[in-house]
Amino acid sequence: VFGICMGNQMAALAAGAKSYKLPMANRGQNQPVLNMMSGQAFITAQNHGYGIDTSSLPLGWKPLFVNVNDGTNEGIMHETKPIFTAQFHPEANGGPTDTEFLFDAFIDLIKKGKGTNIASVIPKIHSPPKPIEVSKVLILGSGGLSIGQAGEFDYSGSQAIKALKEESKKTILMNPNIASVQTNEVGTKQADSVYFLPITPDFVTEVIKAERPDGILLSMGGQTALNCGVELFKRGTLKEYGVKVLGTSVESIMATEDRQLFSDKLLEINENIAPSIAVESVEDAVKAAEKIGYPVMIRSAYALGGLGSGLCVNKEKLVEAATVAFSLTNQILVEQSLIGWKEVEYEVVRDAADNCVTVCNMENMDPMGIHTGDSIVVAPSQTLSNEEFHKLRETAIKVVRHLGIIGECNIQYALHPSSLEYCIIEVNARLSRSSALASKATGYPLAFIAAKLALGISLPDIKNMVSGKTTACFEPSLDYIVTKIPRWDLDRFQGTTGQIGSSMKSVGEVMAIGRTFEESFQKALRMCHPSIDGFMSELPMKKPWQDDFNYQKELSVPSSTRTYAVAKALQSGVSVDDIYQLTAIDKWFLYRMQGIVQVENMLKKHTRANISEDLLIKAKQDGFSDRQIGKLMQSSEADRNLRLKKNIKPWVKQIDTLAAEYPAITNYLYCTYNG
Repeated sequence: VFGICMGNQMAALAAGAKSYKLPMANRGQNQPVLNMMSGQAFITAQNHGYGIDTSSLPLGWKPLFVNVNDGTNEGIMHETKPIFTAQFHPEANGGPTDTEFLFDAFIDLIKKGKGTNIASVIPKIHSPPKPIEVSKVLILGSGGLSIGQAGEFDYSGSQAIKALKEESKKTILMNPNIASVQTNEVGTKQADSVYFLPITPDFVTEVIKAERPDGILLSMGGQTALNCGVELFKRGTLKEYGVKVLGTSVESIMATEDRQLFSDKLLEINENIAPSIAVESVEDAVKAAEKIGYPVMIRSAYALGGLGSGLCVNKEKLVEAATVAFSLTNQILVEQSLIGWKEVEYEVVRDAADNCVTVCNMENMDPMGIHTGDSIVVAPSQTLSNEEFHKLRETAIKVVRHLGIIGECNIQYALHPSSLEYCIIEVNARLSRSSALASKATGYPLAFIAAKLALGISLPDIKNMVSGKTTACFEPSLDYIVTKIPRWDLDRFQGTTGQIGSSMKSVGEVMAIGRTFEESFQKALRMCHPSIDGFMSELPMKKPWQDDFNYQKELSVPSSTRTYAVAKALQSGVSVDDIYQLTAIDKWFLYRMQGIVQVENMLKKHTRANISEDLLIKAKQDGFSDRQIGKLMQSSEADRNLRLKKNIKPWVKQIDTLAAEYPAITNYLYCTYNG
């Protein structure tokens, strides 16, 4: 007998146990449960308001699953008879499929017949790993700021120091960047010793000789720290001085960074990747491109911010791009172009006990062909179907487990816009720019958790820092939308164009939170540049458009000003279908942008004297600022007084990681007019 959901309560009541009403019902697709036999945690879909009192279970019965957050029962089993239950939904129709193996266990019970129980057919796992015994840990920072690698690694490094100090580990930091929080002299996020030295193998070796650490963290300093750690491993320095690499092993790091190894690893588990060939010379790159067929994309191994990558439409472009790439690396990947496909990212966390969760799912508004650091990104994804979302989630967990990653990693997909076809683009076995965005977007402290996992601590044993009560082994619920927009300063670089592509050019980015895409999108545009009021057809710094403005050219070529060109095209009456054909930006986003333009046009027809309260509320809910509304109504001042006169005020909302399922103890807040 296999009881599911209500079947759990029916079986328990039939056995003689008692049920009770839960203080807070367990509902949603992100409920963590613990297998009491194996100690492994799973994410499940649930919808129940009653639980079973396990203390009332008669002899011969015992709990099989327990909710990790509130400790309530999630399933029972008989010790000798083939009877077991699950309060959650392992069939996962519309939810995670982590526990589908229970159906296999049920079939195995039937095949074995009488005289068996669930314990004999549940998949066995290895005994849980013991915490790693280290007393002094060396943390490699990212060094000076550069395009593609900036403040996000100050965040990750300082969080790692905080986590290690909480576990009573002595910390040594190497980072020559004096303008960082992690190199401050005092505070909970400051290391015991700080070395302002370059992150190079020779200097790191000298610090290892002097300090004699027994552990090293490579994943908190971006590509710089990762490359340095790989070189130290190859030289035998880490082995010579007995330094353990904490978290993901160097072999796994190399499998994600070396393009050929990465491709081979994914083929081992039959995962989809774009047809590609790893090469080590320009001549071989030309041969590979001819075999694959133009256009092709080239990607550099061990590269930062997409450096050395680019789209090549013919042999001449390929030779030019490959020559530049080989000045930066000794290996590039020539792959089939997926220009126009959607780009989707997942942030995944895995511990040494093989517990695995996806913390955040993000979608690039711009299609493939534009570096994610130069793309507008929203979290959570807005245009994926439920099937697409869970298919990519399952794949992410499968890949992370196969690669043996411990801690946090980022996996990037190309998804066909009109089918379920997808390709894995790359996996970053380290904290990244996307990790920092995911942490701020969800309230889940990825770097802090990753540092704890690197010490061998299991996810269910780490507390959720936001609630203070629940576990870190969960997938956050977002009842809001986050929009990230890059900031460029290309005018300061002589000889550069405004065009953007697969190599990152932005110097920073901003993040805004709202209850709708329109609200967070317009907020982010204003944050990105003070001269911008929102989604309008004006360029930053009030620069004029060229007299020969051609919307087809402006929209078809990705650039730092394309967002404003979309606004200008919509204002001019260009259809969503036409803009989609030129940009490949999903129509979901374009229709919402069109909605903003429609509200803008309505505001232009009104004055302070005749605007209705409903229109003013609608404008505020769509992210229009008071100044923006005032300008559109040709008022000489921001219309804050008008709004207050009509008693239109924002709501202050709290980010609690669980969409108000549990109280939060942190003051992580945002304002919205969508109460």
